[in-house]
Amino acid sequence: MDIFAVIGVFLGIGFILTGQAMEGGNIGQLLQITAAFIVLGGTTGAVVLSFPPATLASAFKILKDVFMPPKTDFNALITEIGGFATKARKEGIIALEKEAYNASDQLLAFGLGTVADGTDPTLVREMMENQIGQLEQHVHNAAKVFESFGGYSPTLGIIGAVLGLIQVMQNLSDPSKLGAGIAVAFVATIYGLFAANLVMIPLGTRIKFVYQKVFLYKNIIMEGVLSIQAGESPVLIERKLRSFILDDKESAKGNG
Repeated sequence: MDIFAVIGVFLGIGFILTGQAMEGGNIGQLLQITAAFIVLGGTTGAVVLSFPPATLASAFKILKDVFMPPKTDFNALITEIGGFATKARKEGIIALEKEAYNASDQLLAFGLGTVADGTDPTLVREMMENQIGQLEQHVHNAAKVFESFGGYSPTLGIIGAVLGLIQVMQNLSDPSKLGAGIAVAFVATIYGLFAANLVMIPLGTRIKFVYQKVFLYKNIIMEGVLSIQAGESPVLIERKLRSFILDDKESAKGNG
């Protein structure tokens, strides 16, 4: 669990509600079902229209990684690759064919398998880069879904405000209806800005940062596999792979 992600959510919401309370307001004043329908419903419709169902499904599936990031134990990975390098040096590259099934990562298993099959190093790199690239595109699309929600919601907030003001103008002769129309107008704007700047855009940004470590993890795997194929010594391979990591203490924590 990434405690800072949880803290960030409650920190933003908490300070806003506290500030409103200090001004003499209460939560009930911000609960407007009409404004929620206009802003959140309208924004959801725009997002559904913008992205295919598969992208929307994967975006919400990847949302859990904001709070429970994928495990990326760099030290364990480098040690594992060093073990495969030692095995290959003692028994030959072909020995990795069976060992690949025990690899901790799918990309590592794929790379070791292709190397054991005698695949050309250039092709091995291309195939592994292709898999990493697909993951990057997957993450980019997921982040884009939340960023788009954050981009649309302020505009829908303005639409909600305009609709509320239209109701106000149409009921100037009936003072009892003016308050509800004005409330919808202002609260709709708040909903739009709140959804964008406190929830959706931060979620998109967080997803990108979480997966920066995952992409580094995958690139270390690729370099390790290619180094094994090149016949480099296990000691050299581990030393080279550790050069990818800026801080060993950081990597030791590397569970996200």
